[in-house]
Amino acid sequence: MHRKLTVISLVTLLALSFSGAGIAGPREEQLDKYASATKATNPAFSGFSAARGKTLHTQTFAGGKADTPACTSCHGNDTRGAGRNPAGKAIEPMALSASPARYTDPAKVEKWFKRNCNEVLGRECTPLEKGDWLSFMASQ
Repeated sequence: MHRKLTVISLVTLLALSFSGAGIAGPREEQLDKYASATKATNPAFSGFSAARGKTLHTQTFAGGKADTPACTSCHGNDTRGAGRNPAGKAIEPMALSASPARYTDPAKVEKWFKRNCNEVLGRECTPLEKGDWLSFMASQ
């Protein structure tokens, strides 16, 4: 009986320890995609930085639209608070702690990166910028 219980315990422990292995969610898969693209252009890439993401989020740019020189123009300084677009439409908080369902649809993430990066920076964001920014939002 003791041996049978030990075997069952071992099997259960192994099943639990491997149940999440290799199963990444959509956010992790998106970050992996950005990491691969970044590594392809910069072999020295060693990981995303929430600090660089914060800088990207708060920095003012001259290349985009005049009414949206920074991400904070619409999203505000508090990533846990709601924002407003130039037309006054409410924008849900960007921080994962305030909006846990955010960034789970890769197509939607790319759509908004494309639109917002072009409006703020005047160009598409690089995979490094996207990964850094998402890392910042995940840390909030």
